[in-house]
Amino acid sequence: MQQIMSADGTTIAFDQLGSGPPIIVVAGASCDRGADAAIAEALGRHFTVLNYDRRGRGDSTDTLPYAVSREVDDLRAVLDAAGGSASVLGLSSGAVLAAEAAASGLAIDHLIMWEPPFSTDPDGPRRAKEYADRLHDLLAAGRRDDALAHFMTLVGVPEDVIAGMRESEHWRHGLSLAPTLAYDAAVMGDNTVPAQRFARIGVPTLVLAGTQSPAFMREAARHTAAAIPAARTEILDGQDHNVAGVVIAPVVAAFAGRS
Repeated sequence: MQQIMSADGTTIAFDQLGSGPPIIVVAGASCDRGADAAIAEALGRHFTVLNYDRRGRGDSTDTLPYAVSREVDDLRAVLDAAGGSASVLGLSSGAVLAAEAAASGLAIDHLIMWEPPFSTDPDGPRRAKEYADRLHDLLAAGRRDDALAHFMTLVGVPEDVIAGMRESEHWRHGLSLAPTLAYDAAVMGDNTVPAQRFARIGVPTLVLAGTQSPAFMREAARHTAAAIPAARTEILDGQDHNVAGVVIAPVVAAFAGRS
């Protein structure tokens, strides 16, 4: 594990592995760098991988109040640690954070987005607000267990499965990450593609989704790519939202010229 300091004094922890040009992995909601270790390992056959803990997760610290711009600064610090520029693979809401960083002008060589979970439903903004308001209420009351269940319900986990998960080690780990669910809600905004913002992205961009994910994920990928001038979409056969590292790594490598 290595550590760097972000602009506001937050310590950002990361693992570095592999060899070749640098790539940074940006985790999604309720995940730390450990959740993406298999993806990082697969990418390490083609790249020097920096797999970091976003603020408030794992071995990284946190500084309040939260702002999406502070997370962009964190990614800037990781880019500096990578040598000044790198390709970036963002996963789920981490893909949206990576795109925001690209729109902010960070030195990103290639942007790869795995299933940014935008809504294409006209009712999406209302549901996003209801989710975020309830999440903030639960976290403010110290009800991390209920906040995590609220998130799991959002992503489609059945109630009986959630009940079974509550006694698992995975659930206990999720409780430690629960406050950062509000961070991902902030990153997602009203849950629609910010087309004007993404129009500022000028780096080669690949937006990926899987055939086994819900149809809205593939539609969201297409809408996202349509908003980014230098973007294209690719659908990976047999993959759901928990994409396999051995499947995504060769696609990323080919896109970034490492095949």
